[in-house]
Amino acid sequence: MSYLVLARKWRPKTFSDTVGQEHVLQALMNALNTGRLHHAYLFTGTRGVGKTTIARILAKALNCEAGISAEPCSKCSACQEIDEGRFVDLIEVDAASKTKVDDTRDLLDNVQYAAARGRNKVYLIDEVHMLSKSSFNALLKTLEEPPEHVKFLLATTDPQKLPATVLSRCLQFNLKRMTPRTISDRLTHICDAEKIEFEPVALALLARAADGSMRDALSLLDQAIAYCGGKIEESLTATMLGTIDRDHTIRLINLLASNDAKGIIETVREIDEQFPNYARLLDDIARDLQRVAVFQTVGICDSEDDYSEKDISELANVMPVSDVQLFYQIAIMGRRDLHLAPDPRSGVEMTFLRMLTFKPAGTEVKISTGSKGSKGVDAVRLATKSKTTPIQSMQPKNMEKVWSDPDWGALVSNLELSGASRLLASNCAYLKREGSTVFLGLDPRSESMLTKQRKGFIADSLSKYFGENLTIDIEMGSAAEETPIQQESRKSDEQLEEARRSLEQDPNVKSLKSIFGANLQTDTIEIISGDKG
Repeated sequence: MSYLVLARKWRPKTFSDTVGQEHVLQALMNALNTGRLHHAYLFTGTRGVGKTTIARILAKALNCEAGISAEPCSKCSACQEIDEGRFVDLIEVDAASKTKVDDTRDLLDNVQYAAARGRNKVYLIDEVHMLSKSSFNALLKTLEEPPEHVKFLLATTDPQKLPATVLSRCLQFNLKRMTPRTISDRLTHICDAEKIEFEPVALALLARAADGSMRDALSLLDQAIAYCGGKIEESLTATMLGTIDRDHTIRLINLLASNDAKGIIETVREIDEQFPNYARLLDDIARDLQRVAVFQTVGICDSEDDYSEKDISELANVMPVSDVQLFYQIAIMGRRDLHLAPDPRSGVEMTFLRMLTFKPAGTEVKISTGSKGSKGVDAVRLATKSKTTPIQSMQPKNMEKVWSDPDWGALVSNLELSGASRLLASNCAYLKREGSTVFLGLDPRSESMLTKQRKGFIADSLSKYFGENLTIDIEMGSAAEETPIQQESRKSDEQLEEARRSLEQDPNVKSLKSIFGANLQTDTIEIISGDKG
């Protein structure tokens, strides 16, 4: 029998087998058990976190011959055919390769017909954000009023590219990146079941390298089994991944703290003999600096690695708060620009030297972190030669914006919002401000996007932008002003109409029509925006 890779062999077949997405699983299981099922579900998240896996399990639950429940039997013919990828009523589509409107129309031709084998006809569209605008328009009507027997399961790594009209017609579930601890525990379970010898630290290295993706972790585990010859050892795994010994990472941060440029260069020379992954070295430096910053602020070691807590707490007590912030920023900028350096080693050396060059002179820090698990530090103060000033009072006052009734569309583009929160703000229009409350009007078609959490994100972002405490009140109904989404749609339509008129008047087009009897296909005209930087 041929070897089956671990990512396929250990792919969950039921909700109870799935790890790391409890918030999504609980909602789906409750819906299945109570019969409160929506016609369209959207699963979003980075690669390898379980979007299509959960969608397939949901398809099993909807078509299990034992009845709809949160625990499909996995024994009936419907369940087995879905597991094997040959169930006729589960139509899986990769939107990345089926982007044209004709593909979508062909897909939906048989929607009105009842399921051939199962209880429900399920359309699973992966990477749905890759569909063209025309394809979304073709899908929209069916998505809005599907037949009773049809369910749509959509998956995407980039929900921001989906039209608001599609988002508003789906129940959206955001799948989280897996934590290193969750991935490491799963790898341990699999190694035990497969009777593979391993060192726990080696699995921790694999979990970190997977960067939140369980599928990537299982692929790396397969690679480590082959590379290590059966027993997964820390040293061989580190060599395979190109990772740096943790002692080197902590040593480098200590050398930065003590301003020892010579020691840093010597340490990098030692590291270079291990054929390292320098990008990962800067990632590790930035990750540990972030943990130091968290410990300095709240007195808690935000770490998945048990053996690093002592190192993090010691660094937090000896490094100035300002240095930690500066070093972190330079580390991530050096990581971003590493490919521009003559070679990776020189790029890393220059990154460290830049940290020391721009390190503030004549400052020291006094920090009292309290005991482990305390809710915060007793004090964090920056001491200069003249006086001691709380860090919180050092924000430049000219950074705050003075309130005036805004161009809401322009303001939204400047706020620190992303994903669904930005989409909600873009579907609102500015009404007025009374006291500290900003009133917005929401397009009724986007009502499903309104949540307390997203309102809070918008209020926090406005407060931060204007430097004052603001709240928002969102009223349902049409407003006198256009929302940013409506404004964008109108401008796009105007551009298309202008382009159509321009082409109709073009002498070359007129000649083609006259000589060959050609017709201008106006529905294929698209506005191509240049890179705005």
